[in-house]
Amino acid sequence: MPASSPLPNPLIAAMSAYAPGEQPQGEGWVKLNTNENPYPPSAQVVQALQEAVGVKSANFRLYPSPDSAPVREAVSHLHGLPASQVVVGNGSDDILNLLIRAYAGPGRAVGMLDPSYSLYTVLAAAQGAPLVKVPLQADGSWSAEAIAQSGATVFFLTNPNAPLGFVFAASQVALLAERFAGLLVVDEAYADFAGVDCVALVKSHPNVVVTRTLSKAYALAGLRVGYALCPVGVAEILHRVRDSYNLDRLAQVAAVAALQDKTWLKVTVGKVCATRSLVGQRLQSLGWKVNPAAGNFIFAEPRSRTREPSLATAADAFEFLRARKILVRRFPHHPLTATGLRISVGTEAEMQAFLAAAEAWSQG
Repeated sequence: MPASSPLPNPLIAAMSAYAPGEQPQGEGWVKLNTNENPYPPSAQVVQALQEAVGVKSANFRLYPSPDSAPVREAVSHLHGLPASQVVVGNGSDDILNLLIRAYAGPGRAVGMLDPSYSLYTVLAAAQGAPLVKVPLQADGSWSAEAIAQSGATVFFLTNPNAPLGFVFAASQVALLAERFAGLLVVDEAYADFAGVDCVALVKSHPNVVVTRTLSKAYALAGLRVGYALCPVGVAEILHRVRDSYNLDRLAQVAAVAALQDKTWLKVTVGKVCATRSLVGQRLQSLGWKVNPAAGNFIFAEPRSRTREPSLATAADAFEFLRARKILVRRFPHHPLTATGLRISVGTEAEMQAFLAAAEAWSQG
């Protein structure tokens, strides 16, 4: 009997993969579609990496710290939590995956605001977990009662919200944590740009986990480092399901150096936020509708004298920009995002190029 192709897990066969932003080929692109930091990482990171691949390169024959102990200590000092409440991952996406693997599955639903980070949908499907979506309103509000009654075992609250940019007060999240019976995961990928966070809730609420990434504010997207701040019991469970060496030696070295350079972080975040404000004002002057922005991106609805906001208008603006080698992001499958574009905050030069193209489109 001839061999046949092996059949995959039915859950995996039925699901769709996460679709990241376009990675352009060739030179000359202005890449504003994946919310990367437009500035290089801290000089302390570069120095630490050069030392690691130079005088300490013999260490590459050895496995890295299996639980990323140096990174956990650095996170502990940063947030004032014991290292026993820190779990480190290969990007915060790894942490999100661990949380769903450990706490969700068939009959144990995953909940999320809608719209929000679409990876939650993919990770839930891979575990066979039902998915519950609680609507986010056009003004950025949501119903704590709806979340409390959702039946979700794990609920992801992206704060600030991506892609819309809204930020939620810690007091509002605290009230939700008190009403929600499951594990409330506050995904703070963009919190450094918001000026507010929910880290203190981990200390006061036994069902709150806060996740962070070094991809955005710390400019380490290429090295994939993230972490969770969580109750000790949750941390112990996550350590059971993660890979024993889930963060390589270079990533650990870079993460420690990045977390320790608070001056670089303050200066760089300040530059991004200042550029974000100026670009938002300029878009508004062109007639675009701009959401309140709390991340390193802006969500805006293209408008002009001759074109009303619509799916077609957003698509036209997107293609106009792309033809000029400027990449932004579209989310055409939800009513709150279909008529808009998400624009990452780049360097001043990159944003000037974007604004020139946006103005040309608006006047066309």
